[in-house]
Amino acid sequence: MLFLPLSLIAVGLVLTWYLIGKHNERYWKKRGVKFYSKNKVIGPYWDYFLTQRALFEVLTDLYKKYRHEPAIGIGQFLTPSIFVIDPQNVQQVLSGDFQSFNHRGLESIEGDQLTDNILMMNGPRWKLMRQNMTPLFTANKLKNMYYIMDKCAQDFANYLKNNPKTRDGNLFETLMMFCNAAVCGAIFGIGSESIFDTPFLKLAKSISQSNFKMRMKFVIFSISPKLFKLLRLQAFKEIEDFFIGSISQVMKSRENENVKRHDFAEIALAIQKNGTMRDRTTGCEIEPTTGILSAQAFFFFSAGVEPCANAIFSTLILLSSHQDILERVHQEIDEHFEKHSNNITYDIIAEMKYTDKVLSEAMRIFPPIGHLTRQCVQNTVLPVGNIPIEKGTKMYTPIYAIHHDPELYPDPDVFDPERFSNDRKPKDNIYMPFGMGNRTCIGERYAKLQVQAGLVHVLRNFTVKPQKHVKVTFAHDPLNVRPRNCDVQLIPRNIK
Repeated sequence: MLFLPLSLIAVGLVLTWYLIGKHNERYWKKRGVKFYSKNKVIGPYWDYFLTQRALFEVLTDLYKKYRHEPAIGIGQFLTPSIFVIDPQNVQQVLSGDFQSFNHRGLESIEGDQLTDNILMMNGPRWKLMRQNMTPLFTANKLKNMYYIMDKCAQDFANYLKNNPKTRDGNLFETLMMFCNAAVCGAIFGIGSESIFDTPFLKLAKSISQSNFKMRMKFVIFSISPKLFKLLRLQAFKEIEDFFIGSISQVMKSRENENVKRHDFAEIALAIQKNGTMRDRTTGCEIEPTTGILSAQAFFFFSAGVEPCANAIFSTLILLSSHQDILERVHQEIDEHFEKHSNNITYDIIAEMKYTDKVLSEAMRIFPPIGHLTRQCVQNTVLPVGNIPIEKGTKMYTPIYAIHHDPELYPDPDVFDPERFSNDRKPKDNIYMPFGMGNRTCIGERYAKLQVQAGLVHVLRNFTVKPQKHVKVTFAHDPLNVRPRNCDVQLIPRNIK
């Protein structure tokens, strides 16, 4: 009895799938845009599901195949979606035409408080919140909080010395300890006697896991926020009470203190004291509740731990296989430590020009994330190819693929820090480890400074060598660029 209705349902689903695919193909062909027809309904996500490759690797294959197309249409159910390839069009989407592409392509999830953060906000609310959060990352603020990062880096180096087992395997997890301690200390003013074993470290590890459940939720949310809502899925609801409670406690403690720390808690209290946040131009208002301020803290936390640990890890992987470059880095670091009696400050870090070039080149080869998304908010046109883009269209732009394009970076797989010498420095519109334009990562300078602090103290005390020489493969992740099949061994140095 059930055979007929089940058969009709199956036929209906197949027919619907077919019709959606044909609609997507016709939509882009009418606009003179080539269409990726391998899967016409969910496009590159189909390849991502069927392989163990990261999504950026799938997109990089498309980039290479269609390199001289301005863009290609891709399936994403009934949302018009396009993968932007030409560098000039990429720059237009991420920076040049901000009025049309200021939407991240992501939105906060109703009832999931921690998603109401600066990454997922859009329009006037995003602008208002960014204006209020920007003072946390001024040069003066960073200079004032650097001593906390440096202290965490010193403690981390001592931790590595005293715990030899942490030096010979799974270094990425070990580096998460430092980044967690630095973020908690420098941004939130949270510390404990054991900064390398806190509930926040467990939280950082849990949200950085790329398991099947997390990947499915991310992909469903990316492809269809409406379906995500219909299925009543949530992103961070299970950790909401802990995180908001922790930030609330920090703010209450800070309110009772009379000490300037120049951190997030200080700015959050100032915002609350000033009352409702208002944008006079748009009339937008946001009540500075502890919940919404905790959501901003959560973004800074999640962006400051795993991506920064990945940046240090990737840099050490590259240095371990390039001993000549490693020797130059050691020499520069040693000279500054000896010149300044082991007292490293914000200004001294800025003097280490070669180390900075090494980090920049490492983030070209292994950028923290592999692609960016935007959503069109008003009808516009991409300049190369004269492609009409309608409001609501989802835009995918490459990072990893551009960073590895031989037309933009000769010998792109070669680790060459001198690419970032003044006479060879890449143009801003093709180098974007932290994004590009008005929606570039708000904590870019903080993140880079934290990574530099960690690198400098680790390399002052240790040299590195690869545990094995292999071709790097990457974690099956929808967003991040994370090497997974290689590791680095830290070997103590004989220093004065």
